[in-house]
Amino acid sequence: MVLYTAEFKLSRSLRKTLRHFRQDPGCEVRIDTAFPRVIRACASTPRAGQSGTWIVPDMVDAYAAWQQLGDVHSFETWVDDDLVGGLYGICLGRMFFGESMFAWQTDASKIALAALVSFCRAHGIDMIDCQQRTGHLSSLGAREIPRSAFLEHVRRAVQAPGPRVWAFEPSLWDALDPLKRQDAACASVSPCGPPA
Repeated sequence: MVLYTAEFKLSRSLRKTLRHFRQDPGCEVRIDTAFPRVIRACASTPRAGQSGTWIVPDMVDAYAAWQQLGDVHSFETWVDDDLVGGLYGICLGRMFFGESMFAWQTDASKIALAALVSFCRAHGIDMIDCQQRTGHLSSLGAREIPRSAFLEHVRRAVQAPGPRVWAFEPSLWDALDPLKRQDAACASVSPCGPPA
């Protein structure tokens, strides 16, 4: 299952949650500031229908080492300086492979995913590999594609230069607003707007 970043579904309730999150000075998204905590939380958070986790201690160590090399990243939801949700994954070129997510507060993982989508849109990453097929991811716009299409996309995307700076600026939220995305696209093309 993949999520094309242009197809991310921002429901009315998630849009409202994000608006409140953005307006609250105690709320923020951070990237790569607490990776060890994020992966441990993903490993230890119970999941419906699963009796355990694939994120065993050796995997945690391997991802932590890989994160130090710059290819593994965490998107973290913080409220009043407490980590309340997040996700982590691997970025190779312009392809992001989501690995796992967790939430200790309602919608905290959705906020992290929305931040990832915003970041990806701003950096030319148009597909996130979600790996798992879930109703939750489907509700956010993820879908299955033919394996051949996936492999072709990955082949091209990993060859493209990826983001050089991994930081979440509040202005990145604008990438979720279709009108602001249209304005940004128009700003890069001259002239823009209806003919005079």
